[in-house]
Amino acid sequence: MRPSDRVLSLPDPAGNAWAIFERARAMQEAGRPVTMLSIGDHDRTTPAALLDQMAQSARAGNTGYAPVPGAAALRAAIAARAARITGAATTPEEVTVTPGGQFALYAALIATLDPGDRVVMIDPYYATYPLTIRAASGTAVICPADPDRGFQPDLAALAEAAKGARALLINSPNNPTGAVYSAETLHGIAEICRKEDLWLISDEVYDSQIWDGKTHLSPRSLPGMAERTIVIGSLSKSHVMTGSRLGWMIAPRAVIAPLWEFQIATTYGVPGYTQDMAMHALTHGDAIAAEVTATYAARRDMAVRLFEGANAVRLSPPEGAMYVMLDVRATGLSGVTFAERLLDTHAIAVMPGEGFGAAAAGHVRVALTVEDAALAEALVTLRRFADAL
Repeated sequence: MRPSDRVLSLPDPAGNAWAIFERARAMQEAGRPVTMLSIGDHDRTTPAALLDQMAQSARAGNTGYAPVPGAAALRAAIAARAARITGAATTPEEVTVTPGGQFALYAALIATLDPGDRVVMIDPYYATYPLTIRAASGTAVICPADPDRGFQPDLAALAEAAKGARALLINSPNNPTGAVYSAETLHGIAEICRKEDLWLISDEVYDSQIWDGKTHLSPRSLPGMAERTIVIGSLSKSHVMTGSRLGWMIAPRAVIAPLWEFQIATTYGVPGYTQDMAMHALTHGDAIAAEVTATYAARRDMAVRLFEGANAVRLSPPEGAMYVMLDVRATGLSGVTFAERLLDTHAIAVMPGEGFGAAAAGHVRVALTVEDAALAEALVTLRRFADAL
């Protein structure tokens, strides 16, 4: 007996982007202390007020099947949040609740692609994107963003890559680079989508984490884009709910309605008590989100200070998200080799840039997800390690 070609085609031919993280976790399980800067998970647990709400909901009996597309009140709260943040009118009928933003991304691709359809994505990209496109039977078309241009996409190259494609996938604020696409870039992307008749899938899970006085601009709010844009959102990063798996998709009703059948065939919805926790986060959790944002803003500023004047490592100050991207090409090592040696010699785990695409080669991504003192010590050690090379 043989597994399906679909499943066998999922592994990345270029290798496992998570190999360093998995080795670091194995070291931790063996009892060796490791400073884990390789994954975007918080160094704190979900706030007690949210956990109390979830427990209260479960104990009150909300443990049966929940509405598959999400409770009406929760979808309304998500729609209100989207309208408030983006300025784009949003109705509950344009929202469906999913078990995390990752599943929302998969559902968006399933909703827009037929087998073999091309999806343009910008390199560097979040490590799951190629895998998710393959899982949806699509074909990825990669358009690099130059690190020397702050990882802003080249609109001319993007327009060329978009010819004959079905969809364009973007992520701003960006994981792994921290780039926030400029208004000029997003207007250019919108123009390409209109001209080439593309779906635009906009991953906006870091919309609450933007630095340097910038503001979040969702392409869904641009002229002529609401009917062709699908927005991916989540509470994982804004409210410390990574393990709760609560995300959503905002899309035209023509997409949302048939997706309910897809959700019945796959997840059958999100637990009701988790949805109640999410409802509390959206209606009473502004202080939580503000504290999380302030924490990562301060850590980002600390990282910028610690790498000022560095020669072997160059940090382009990120404009958003909870990571910094370090250019280590001056050491003469690839991002993979740098990360492997750093783990072996100093028990510090970072993600090699190569796991996020060719444009990130020679870089490493550092997640700002340990407490401040340990983070500062790890960053100073990393800089000294690079200098010694």
